[in-house]
Amino acid sequence: MSSELEPRPAEAAPRRPVRALTRLAGVTALAGALVVGASATALAAPGPSADAVRVSAAPPTAVDPATRPPRTTHGPCAYTETPDEPAARPVPLPPDPRRTPARGSVRVNLATNHGPIGLTLDRAAAPCTVQSFLHLVGKRFYDRTGCHRLTAYPTLSVLQCGDPSGTGEGGPGYRYRDELPTDLPPAPTDPTGERRVYARGVLAMANAGPDTNGSQFFLVYANSALRPNYTIFGEVDAAGLATLDRIAAGGVAPTAEDPAPVDGAPALPVTIRKAVRWHHHH
Repeated sequence: MSSELEPRPAEAAPRRPVRALTRLAGVTALAGALVVGASATALAAPGPSADAVRVSAAPPTAVDPATRPPRTTHGPCAYTETPDEPAARPVPLPPDPRRTPARGSVRVNLATNHGPIGLTLDRAAAPCTVQSFLHLVGKRFYDRTGCHRLTAYPTLSVLQCGDPSGTGEGGPGYRYRDELPTDLPPAPTDPTGERRVYARGVLAMANAGPDTNGSQFFLVYANSALRPNYTIFGEVDAAGLATLDRIAAGGVAPTAEDPAPVDGAPALPVTIRKAVRWHHHH
């Protein structure tokens, strides 16, 4: 599908769809979240105005006793239900302990049809994100799911996964706040200085604007230039990068509208057969 982009088409950001147009710029290109077999509203690449004009999930105000405000967990992470975006696969809200672990690392392996993708999650960088990701892994939310989007822009090279519906619109039925990086180097390709380097091997969350993290994540296979609006919560191991390189080498699946796309479904379909936390003692 097409989406409205900023005048500089350097960024077609990893994100989940918003339910309304958030930016009108003069340039239209194939970017934003991929929607398979469904019509959806055009999406904007994130920018200052995209942040300012977004759809908020306000609690229902009807008097109907059946309606209630979305549930929110009581710990520091405040995971919040999204009734307007129900879970693509049923899963409860994550645990939210008062002392959410904020030290150390955890290993997770994504067993895919192209080989293993080993992840090291960094609790210090993003404790609430790691807590949610491990919850979804433990509930088998990611098992037998496809990676719906591959990008091959010169400034955005990522594989996006984590939506059981495979459309780019699905999530876990809850959202939580950003834990944004503050120390990324400026992207040499961006003269404005707004974009930062999301380096090869980075594991980060896709979103649909500020504080809308859910289950979708992206794996960076070549240095990419993005505004620092995406929570980084770990890295991909060497074997995982080799798997990503094989997937990326296959390119993006051509369509009738675009015989040589740089953003869309991977030409080599990618399935996460199983996501498993590695329990081993150091």
